[in-house]
Amino acid sequence: MKYTFKLKEPKSEKETSILFSCFFKDENKKFIYSTGETILPINFDFPNKFPFTSGKNKSKFAESIKMQLNRYSDLMQETESQYKKMNEAFSSRTLKKVFDEEFKKTPSGKNIFFDAYDEFVASKKDTMQWGKGTEKRYQNIKNILKDFEEANKYQLTFSKIDITFYSKYSSYCLNDRKHINNTYLKNLGFFKTFMFWSLKSKYTYNDTFKNFNKDANGKSIIKPTLTKQIALTIDDLNKLMQHEFKSKRLERSRDLFVFACVTGFRYGEMATINRSNVTDNYITIKEEKDETKEAREIPLTSLSRYILSKYDYVLPLIANQKQNAYIKEVFAELEYTHKVEKTTTKGKENIKVEMIFKDRISTHTARRTFITMMKRQGKSDKLIASITGHTDMKTLNAYYQVNDDETKEAMNEVFNIDIPLKIVI
Repeated sequence: MKYTFKLKEPKSEKETSILFSCFFKDENKKFIYSTGETILPINFDFPNKFPFTSGKNKSKFAESIKMQLNRYSDLMQETESQYKKMNEAFSSRTLKKVFDEEFKKTPSGKNIFFDAYDEFVASKKDTMQWGKGTEKRYQNIKNILKDFEEANKYQLTFSKIDITFYSKYSSYCLNDRKHINNTYLKNLGFFKTFMFWSLKSKYTYNDTFKNFNKDANGKSIIKPTLTKQIALTIDDLNKLMQHEFKSKRLERSRDLFVFACVTGFRYGEMATINRSNVTDNYITIKEEKDETKEAREIPLTSLSRYILSKYDYVLPLIANQKQNAYIKEVFAELEYTHKVEKTTTKGKENIKVEMIFKDRISTHTARRTFITMMKRQGKSDKLIASITGHTDMKTLNAYYQVNDDETKEAMNEVFNIDIPLKIVI
């Protein structure tokens, strides 16, 4: 596509605006956009439609003006080329959006990048594709991006989502915010989801983000790590159930936690339980994270049935944050105060810290405990997944925690060899 530059008022004796101009044949429409640059008409080479770059009529600002005008022409050609590659129509609306974003002519002083982000979130909420948890995660990503902007003095625009951004953003997350690999990668995945939506919605043609965290061979640079987590044993659950709490608050917290341990429920899923979806043998639950999934049946045991009947089939749920705090109090009262090691990875650095056992416990420990206990009893992944709702066996197995007693028992079972009666030393 041909383009040109012209003056807004070519016969003016004062400085006048330099306009970028091109013609969209399919739309039969001339596109004119102010570059923000001004020049005296005497300094403008009308036959070549560009400022003089030499000679007596050259403006003292000619070089900076030239550099800025080249940004417009280069961006137009790059955008047109990208749309051809995608086999998409290149329109005047598209070019205006790209120019507005790059040259900061955003409507009402807003940033198109975050306008698009808000539209992305709203579209998912309006079509009910997300649960409350997912909404919170994306709000958290927006907060991180805003904080990154401020900390690095790096205004985010779609055209600036490049390798420089990736380098600065990775450093900010891993070093400034102290994110471990798994947190960083999870957040990067959410960010890429937004960028794919933006690409599809034609907010951008820039697809550099696809190669974030990949080396020249397409392999991941920062890799996820399996953090050794806490999973309880049957002895721990017996100890919990036999303990008499003076506080009803802690008793309820214990009951909620143990119920999740013996059913595999996510904490939020337990809110869906009521008398209508409970039979003598099963709880029927519809997957809240993915409405396309079939309902699953969770078998009832004597303990889970007892806890349900204790609360007349309406479990005394509280906010997840409060439950996390209360369950730590439960384990503190049972004197689970010994220290355990927590190992995480940040970049390529292994970080080992000692933590008190009770502080490692959260609502998610219950689901991990369920999967681990089932695996230790030799139950198949397919059977466990039918209860927990997992479709990815790799994700399910990430919950499985192997402890020292289990490895010791396994070794003794495999290598149960008689010791010679006579040993020569």
